[in-house]
Amino acid sequence: MPKMKTKKAAAKRYTLTASGKVKYKKMNLRHILTKKTTKRKRGLRKAGFVDPVATGQIKKKLLPYG
Repeated sequence: MPKMKTKKAAAKRYTLTASGKVKYKKMNLRHILTKKTTKRKRGLRKAGFVDPVATGQIKKKLLPYG
């Protein structure tokens, strides 16, 4: 059986942590920043973690060798 291909779009968006969680960068911090509050922008800087239910789907379908 041939190797499974990683979905490259997903590989650019998600990273796997050592504990098995899926980490991603939050959206809405690219442009139109003047109308967003400082508190909101500060919160968007932190990494987000995918819900545990969706973590399995991402690992299996999108990042099979992650």
